[in-house]
Amino acid sequence: MALTRIGVELILMAGLTVLLTVGIVTPAQAFAGFANEGLLTVAVLYIVAAGMHETGATLWWVRRSFGRPRTVTGAQATMMSQVALLSGFLNNTPVVATFLPAVRDWARQRGFAVSRLLMPMSFAAILGGGLSLLGSSTNLIVAGLLGRDFPQVSLGLFEIAWLGVPLALFGVVFTLLFSRWLLPRREGAEQSFANTREYMAEMLVDAGGPLVGRTVKEAGLRNLPGLFLVEIERSGHRLGAVGPDEVLCGEDRLIFAGLADSIVDLYRIEGLRRPGKASALEGGRGQPHCLIEAVVARSAPFVGRSIRESRFRSEYGAAVVAVARHGERIKSKVGDIVLQPADTLLLETDQGFLKKHRQSRDFLLASTVENSNLPRDHKRVWAWLSLLLLIGLGAGGVVSLLNAALLAAGLMVMSGCLTARAARNSIDLPVVISIGAAFGLGEALRAAGAVEMAVQGLQALELGSPMLVLAAVYVLTSLLTLFITNNAAAILVLPAALGMAQAAGVAPTAMAVAVMFAANLSFATPTGYQTNLMVYGLGGYRFGDYVRFGLPLQAGAGVLALVLIPRIWG
Repeated sequence: MALTRIGVELILMAGLTVLLTVGIVTPAQAFAGFANEGLLTVAVLYIVAAGMHETGATLWWVRRSFGRPRTVTGAQATMMSQVALLSGFLNNTPVVATFLPAVRDWARQRGFAVSRLLMPMSFAAILGGGLSLLGSSTNLIVAGLLGRDFPQVSLGLFEIAWLGVPLALFGVVFTLLFSRWLLPRREGAEQSFANTREYMAEMLVDAGGPLVGRTVKEAGLRNLPGLFLVEIERSGHRLGAVGPDEVLCGEDRLIFAGLADSIVDLYRIEGLRRPGKASALEGGRGQPHCLIEAVVARSAPFVGRSIRESRFRSEYGAAVVAVARHGERIKSKVGDIVLQPADTLLLETDQGFLKKHRQSRDFLLASTVENSNLPRDHKRVWAWLSLLLLIGLGAGGVVSLLNAALLAAGLMVMSGCLTARAARNSIDLPVVISIGAAFGLGEALRAAGAVEMAVQGLQALELGSPMLVLAAVYVLTSLLTLFITNNAAAILVLPAALGMAQAAGVAPTAMAVAVMFAANLSFATPTGYQTNLMVYGLGGYRFGDYVRFGLPLQAGAGVLALVLIPRIWG
């Protein structure tokens, strides 16, 4: 049980340290993996994905492309195709992290059981990772190892799509046909809202925006998680008890009651803007904007004055978004609320506010709302240009994938899509360390002669048919992903697989692609792939749900892959 609380990267590094200490590998061999081009490309691609997230580009894609399906089957088809497509160009783990809250809220707004969508979303991201080398860190690692051992062989950026597209189509069709029987109908684990702080916030319907003329239900404002549309103010008249069929008009003032982290979602709805701004909130052009909760002190100079009179923007560099008062539902407009001691203010500002006012006599307490960095919408075009630059240069072979990724990430930072600090923080160091350490362990196995022994052992089985050899390697890699990460499984299996490829009459590219997809296509357990774990709790799943739905999908995908690989790569 103690090992389960230790990160995989620490276990791999500990093993590497032992091997280095006893002299099985030299320092150069042990740490050569950290200079591997594939590993470096993976690290840089995290920055590209972060830029897409920080500018709201991915969320924009979600809202524009998902539409309004009327059935669960239609929702699954739309969602899986869009997630798979984007996962083909961005590492699938950050893609799922971005899509997760959007798909969850999208499902609830339309009355779909979230459990019918989140697991298919994870599987779609995994399948979409097979559309290009950019889609998965394992793809880049395997392609790099193949080029190292067989310099005359290389995988093109979209070459694996010959297999990835049929597998993605198979996964979507399988889900549409069998999910109604194999997936549970459950809601995810929800936060208890008892004794939580409820804010009153207001937003305006943009007169030129896409929400004008839509009903409350069509606009997705009816079942927002953690939020309730209390009333609409239109031309000085208040409409209470807002029904789902109420048609929205330009400049309608919408009054919401809800939680701080839910109010953040209002800023991400295209067509809504905060009063006092001409457009939906944009992140600042210096530090990124976020939401901060601050409790009013009795000694604050603005106590007894309205928010409008207090001039928060000029005095504190912040705008009051919402106010909470001991569970009381405040009826006034936000600007007209007269502040009292112990009122909790939800402020739109930057992190500099905390440094200036954490010890201020005006506020008893100030803290950042988790995950409340607000999208830099005005930089969205630069984010898409950076991604297109990456795809264009990588696909055209103008420069290496690493070089293309560095140029795209550099453009993200230079154009202001994200700050240098956000770029550094976006890199998933545990993943990078585990991949680098796995390279070192692979070198240790090679140095100890384990690769040769594995090749001789497989040859001794006298499998005969190249197809059986390919199948044995595929099954072995799939089984290993149940116990170690998919990257580590690929790194450990591939050298031996490539070593016996020619003797068995299997093309090295075919063997590498088999290892790549066997390591990636892990659906049967929640621990088999990081995205499976990400949806596990939010979807309300149990371990058996993955076995029941994922195992037949994984088996079917494996059979299809083994049939197609020899035909595509000989």
